[in-house]
Order: sequence, then C-alpha cells, then structure tokens
Amino acid sequence: MDILKEATDWARAELFSTPFFILFGVVFMFASLGFWQLGKTDMAKAYIIPTLVAGALLTIIGLGLFFTNKSRIPQFETAYNTDASAFVASEIERAESTLKEYKTIVFTVIPLIIIACALVILFVNTPIWRASMITTVAMLVVILLIDGTAHARIDTYHKQLLSVVNESKN
Repeated sequence: MDILKEATDWARAELFSTPFFILFGVVFMFASLGFWQLGKTDMAKAYIIPTLVAGALLTIIGLGLFFTNKSRIPQFETAYNTDASAFVASEIERAESTLKEYKTIVFTVIPLIIIACALVILFVNTPIWRASMITTVAMLVVILLIDGTAHARIDTYHKQLLSVVNESKN
C-alpha cells in the first residue's frame, strides 16, 4: 500500500469537503440579507444578526480548514521522503488525536449544545433569543453533517495507517 498516496488522497478529500462550510456560510449570509431586506415581523428581523454571525463563522471555519489542508499536501511528500516510518508514526498520532477530538467535540459537545438551544427555544419567547437558538441549531447541524463525513474519512485513513504498520512488522 502506498501510504503517501493514501495521505494525499485523504487530504484532497478534505479539500473537497471543506468548501461546503463556505457554501453554507454564504447561504446563511444570504439568508441574513434576505431577512434584512424582506423581514417585516419582529421574528424575521431577529434573524438578521444571528444568521450573519453563523454565516461568518462557517465561512471562517471553511477557509481555515481549506488552507490548512492545502498546505499539508506538499508537506506529506517532503516528510515521507525524509523518513517514511516517522511520517507514518506522526500521521497515526495526528489521526488518533483528531478522532478523540471528534468524539469529544463533534459527537458529545455539539449535541449537548443543540439540546440546550432546544430548551431555550421552548422556554423563551423573545424573538432575538428564539432566532439565535434556531440559527445556532441550524449551524451546528451543518457542522455535524460535514464533520460526520470527515470523521468517517479520517477513521478510514487511520485504519490504513495502522495496516501499514502491521504489514511492516510482518
């Protein structure tokens, strides 16, 4: 198995998925513009700032991940050619760390925040609070959808790295 090819394929797949953060960010910002231009009710006007903030956050996340992964691709080849076993070891460590972060943040903290927001929606009737909580839930669902697929990719990549280590031991 060519682990350099697997590493670059993984990073390219990440490059494909991170623009979805940007896409959803732009959608949220257009929604904010729509609420600003067309919103007549207090509830519609209350969505202007929360959707703008959510859109900006998603766009920043997407841009940050895109440029981080884009710069990582050339580094893979250099690191692999310098010391292949050290490259594999560092990638295993990074993948394991990322998987732990996904478990903690994406699959534990984000669902808890969604539950908290849902409770606020149920018990608070102020338009700005309701709009903020609904927008937060929508943004977190987008993050869950995109990060769910990213988790599956890095889990597969991690297993490929471990199989390379097992093959080299045999």
